[in-house]
Amino acid sequence: MLRFLTAGESHGKGLTAIIEGFPSNLKIDEGYLNKHLARRQMGYGRGGRMKIETDTAEILSGIRFQKTMGSPISLFIKNSDWENWKDEMTSGIPKEKHDKITIPRPGHADLVGVSKYDLNDIRNSIERSSARETAARVAVGSIARRFLEEFGITVGSYVENIGGIYSKEKYSEKLFCETSLEFNAWNLSVESDKSSVRVLDKNHEDRIVRKIKKAKKEGDTLGGTFFVVVSGLPVGLGSFIQYDTKLSSAIAHDMMSINAVKGVEIGTGFESANNPGSKSHDEIIIKNEVITRKSNRAGGIEGGMSTGLPIIVRVAMKPIATLMSPIGAIDLSTMKNVTSRRERSDFTAVPACAVIGESMLAWTIAKAMLDKFGGDSMNEIKDNYRSYTSKLQKRLTKNFRK
Repeated sequence: MLRFLTAGESHGKGLTAIIEGFPSNLKIDEGYLNKHLARRQMGYGRGGRMKIETDTAEILSGIRFQKTMGSPISLFIKNSDWENWKDEMTSGIPKEKHDKITIPRPGHADLVGVSKYDLNDIRNSIERSSARETAARVAVGSIARRFLEEFGITVGSYVENIGGIYSKEKYSEKLFCETSLEFNAWNLSVESDKSSVRVLDKNHEDRIVRKIKKAKKEGDTLGGTFFVVVSGLPVGLGSFIQYDTKLSSAIAHDMMSINAVKGVEIGTGFESANNPGSKSHDEIIIKNEVITRKSNRAGGIEGGMSTGLPIIVRVAMKPIATLMSPIGAIDLSTMKNVTSRRERSDFTAVPACAVIGESMLAWTIAKAMLDKFGGDSMNEIKDNYRSYTSKLQKRLTKNFRK
């Protein structure tokens, strides 16, 4: 079983991740992890912390001579800002008295967190609920991504809109028509990473940057939507047998776990609710002697299982809760109406969230791959994979031959 845990606070010493279940002999190096950690920190509209932190993952265990050993992998990402928070975040007795935070921010975990955990300082809720934790997830997801690459499976993303600013190009429509076996999802990231807001055309980028500048001036924040895509998948990951074995369920669960994500669609999603079946479903055809579909409105999943076409996931991120021009809240120490407090934050983090989305989707697919083709070493898993995929078409033809 593939699983991971993260630990650490936003302004603590750092973030730790422990990953269990990857097979032996998967090649991993820190440079690969750090490349994707750097991608998470990019994007116009990020806050001051991105100037402080340069995230790098240190491999503490589970990898020797750049290959996994089959044992748990542990990673550590140092918080550079810890130097400024040593006393306030000490695990011992502080040398100085620190003011408690008593004013919760609307839209954040502040109020519910202190209510649930019986805390008397909102700082204790802020530290773990912060999106800083997602740096550890990107490191974990990068190992999953590296595993998938061994099977020709790639993951990519691009930003669809920020603050309601959409491209005039219909990129999503092109995605839903993409049925080529040669399609490589990583190319979406190659192109979007060239943009400061991870969009696919310059005109769109310029319009979004103007919108972000306006939000900055007004002390406001912006959300948006992005697409995450996986290509090169085999048919049959996931299952229709039980509710908790459906690949679509796992994807929705993992993507919704990302901070500030409020909606997830697979394929045409909510749009399909407005269309008749003839414009929602994908015709089944034979192409180059392979069974496929004429389109991919289903987003690569039917009946909770992968169809072999790219999995297309659209994700909605709400605006960040911390505003430089705060809205109304209450002070828990006086129970009086006040304006919400400020905390160092971004004006938008949609481009970074898309990279986090890549990591979480890579994790979901890696888990599904190991569930189906599992083994203790990469060679064993590859043998299982080759046996299944090479015989799939023949078995299907044989079973239904008259």
